[in-house]
Amino acid sequence: MMDALLDIEDENGRKLSDEEIIDVLVMYLNAGHESSAHITMWATVKLQENPEFFQRAKAEQEEIIRKRPPNQKRLTLKEIREMEYLPKVIDETLRWITFSFVVFREAKADINICGHSVMMFKHSKEKNSSDEIGSFAGYTIPKGWKVLVWFRSLHFDPETYPDPKEFNPCRWDDYTAKPGTFLPFGLGSRLCPGNDLAKLEISVFLHHFLLNYQ
Repeated sequence: MMDALLDIEDENGRKLSDEEIIDVLVMYLNAGHESSAHITMWATVKLQENPEFFQRAKAEQEEIIRKRPPNQKRLTLKEIREMEYLPKVIDETLRWITFSFVVFREAKADINICGHSVMMFKHSKEKNSSDEIGSFAGYTIPKGWKVLVWFRSLHFDPETYPDPKEFNPCRWDDYTAKPGTFLPFGLGSRLCPGNDLAKLEISVFLHHFLLNYQ
């Protein structure tokens, strides 16, 4: 990451200053810790609110302890990767809370979209503001317009997730989300670089929480 920040140039060939690089690193530090902490908090809240999910997740962690060699004292990466139910709890928490709200994009060409009702805004560079221009069911996004992908609308789409307001890790049983329907960490070139680390941190915390909480 440091190599990329030191080498990157804008369209005019200007590189980032030391102060700008420090700002970016501080932003990554805050974003990485705060988002993981919030997801962990909501996972513990939803597990406490749903005893059946709590007991199933706890039973899985107790089974890990039972299978562990006598001389092993700590959770291993192999054990985390072999977990089946806890990752579903984490994915459902990521879907249900949707900590990252939007991602910004720019239309590279005119895009015709039909059958979905949206509110559209036009940004004025002169005013540095956005004006509402109407709500449309069937519309065209002109080339060059800025687009905000609203993650919550994807994660709460009843066609993809029945009863979307219900917290239910079991919805992930034998289910793999279709591309573009589950984006807790974004997508494409701007995918959150810490997504695997975040899930690892949450898994470690919940492992000890489930085994030691009464």
